Amino acid sequence: MERFELIAPCHFGLEAVMKREILDLGYEVSQVEDGRVTFIGDAEAVCRANIFLRTTERILLKVGSFKAETFEELFQGTRAIPWEQYIPRDGKFWVAKASSIKSRLFSPSDIQSIMKKAMVERMKGAYGITWFPEDGASYPLRVFLYKDVVTVAMDTSGDSLHKRGYRTLTSKAPITETLAAALLMLTPWKPDRILVDPFCGSGTLLIEAAQKAMNIAPGLKRRFAAERYSFVPAAIWAEQRQKALADSKLDVGFEAFGYDIDPAAVALANANAKLAGMEKRCHFEVADVADFAARSEAIVLTNPPYGERMSTIEGAAKLARTLGQQMEAHPCAGVYAITADMDFEHHYGKRANKRRKMYNGMIPCQLYMYYNAPKFENRPAKPMPKSGFDGKRTQPGHTGRFEKK
Repeated sequence: MERFELIAPCHFGLEAVMKREILDLGYEVSQVEDGRVTFIGDAEAVCRANIFLRTTERILLKVGSFKAETFEELFQGTRAIPWEQYIPRDGKFWVAKASSIKSRLFSPSDIQSIMKKAMVERMKGAYGITWFPEDGASYPLRVFLYKDVVTVAMDTSGDSLHKRGYRTLTSKAPITETLAAALLMLTPWKPDRILVDPFCGSGTLLIEAAQKAMNIAPGLKRRFAAERYSFVPAAIWAEQRQKALADSKLDVGFEAFGYDIDPAAVALANANAKLAGMEKRCHFEVADVADFAARSEAIVLTNPPYGERMSTIEGAAKLARTLGQQMEAHPCAGVYAITADMDFEHHYGKRANKRRKMYNGMIPCQLYMYYNAPKFENRPAKPMPKSGFDGKRTQPGHTGRFEKK
């Protein structure tokens, strides 16, 4: 079976996490760059990477690379790629995105237009026709220019892979599913550990944790552009989906608890959990962080409100300070907070044991890791009681604040 160079873009700062995922899937990593990891695989790898990888934004199939300092060189380099090996005569093809860094050619729209013309010229000669209906399968392309070297890749995913197929509505400034999955991999959390988020928003962190705990493949419920490509047989997709179903562990005793002071956000979180089939594993309720106290064996993973989610910086600082005070009063197995607030440690009231730089989209963030926790017996997590506090579920008709003991 033919082997390809496959490119997996990821959030800046999470390349090592992405590399580990690819290696665990059984493929050879050939290059790690800022924001992407390249690996070698066949048609089955295209399918498996799309279905099973949790932290990549999409899977790109590299079709060519060349140097171009002028638009003429860009045209000729693009024309030299054997497009007829990938795109049929009725295929719909276009350059969906072009980016340029430290290159003489820098206009995305011009790059897209010239490359489209070059592709048409190549395929005219290959198919002996002058007009293409473009009413068949879609073949979106992504182009990167770095120091005048052009890398051309076919997008096998279509919609970004953070679209798992369950989240239709979001709260302000949401964490993407791919970033949430990566954050989980940077913590010591395991499926038998309680996970709590005191600023749950639309619930992404906990829903991703539930799916990972149950080993549910992130791409199981969605479709991909490459499903209509002739060089990735339909039988492979069917086989890998069956494997994903067989590998699911639906009987895992995992539960997660999320809280937010915004009733609309909690409603969204509950709706998303239901759409994902995780409503029995992820419990969301309205509550104030001023009354938050996780159980001693729990791990807290959260994205405290900042920027778009807060009207003032002072408000965000107050929430971070309140969280720090609550965690000081009620220590747990670890606190992991991702935020764009560069003064988070000052507001929280304690220096992190470790910090990790990363990006949420184009927003620079840091993951603050606090893991100086009291020792506890490492035992399977037990379901939360239905009443009481310290991360426990509130009673029906509760006012929305945690109960203190």
